[in-house]
Amino acid sequence: MLEKSANMPWYKGPTLLEALDQISEPKRPTDKPLRIPLQDVYKIAGIGTVPVGRVETGIIKPGMNVQFAPGGVSNEVKSVEMHHTALIEGVPGDNIGFNVKNISVKDIKRGYVAGDIKNDPPQETAEFYAQVIILNHPGQIHNGYTPVLDCHTAHIACKFAEIKQRIDRRTGQAQEENPKNIKSGDAAMVSMIPSKPMCVETFADYPPLGRFAVRDMRQTVAVGVIKEVTRKTKETKATGKAAGKDAKAGKDAKGKDAKAGKDAKGAKPAGKPAGKK
Repeated sequence: MLEKSANMPWYKGPTLLEALDQISEPKRPTDKPLRIPLQDVYKIAGIGTVPVGRVETGIIKPGMNVQFAPGGVSNEVKSVEMHHTALIEGVPGDNIGFNVKNISVKDIKRGYVAGDIKNDPPQETAEFYAQVIILNHPGQIHNGYTPVLDCHTAHIACKFAEIKQRIDRRTGQAQEENPKNIKSGDAAMVSMIPSKPMCVETFADYPPLGRFAVRDMRQTVAVGVIKEVTRKTKETKATGKAAGKDAKAGKDAKGKDAKAGKDAKGAKPAGKPAGKK
């Protein structure tokens, strides 16, 4: 391990320590936009709200404006700390706590993601398209299956809205379009919809926020990587609200028509015309 042995003249490679010295350190993703999945949110007397999490990509500095998704609340970072020591900046790999102005503990919680408001801030996910490998599921998985997804620090139920295709695990070639079901050992491309507000990213852009495990029956049923993300914009929210309003208006109109019909039915028939004398 430390020095070459005379008993092994045939071995020409480096010793273990030399091999470790030759390994180059991986480059931290500091050039990407900021992403911090929150592990916890504390309320500290005299300081205020302190979200805690690990910096996955980007750099966080005091004075920066951060936005949390889902929810969209944002404000200025007052200070960044690691192990009770104030930092000038937090870089990927740092487990930090940062104090944010005027944000209540009720506004943010574990599973939320913080990012820089000026540089591709995180947003709520409406739906996402993922490649999923089923590891061990006793039955078959159909459209509509809703297990719990563990993605970064979020723990939210997501619906398999549509199983688009079954693919070959090794080559990635499509084997069957829109299969009725998938079972253990299969790989598939699936469109998924979160049941609660959630923030995820594509694996290509933000690897730590783009891989997930599917948990069901107290075991890991499947694993997957996210290929595409449809972000929930203001328009989609507005359309949802409008649709709700229209449905309500339709219901009210229906109710009024039904009531009018009832009233008409309930009216007493007019008296019979008097017979001829």
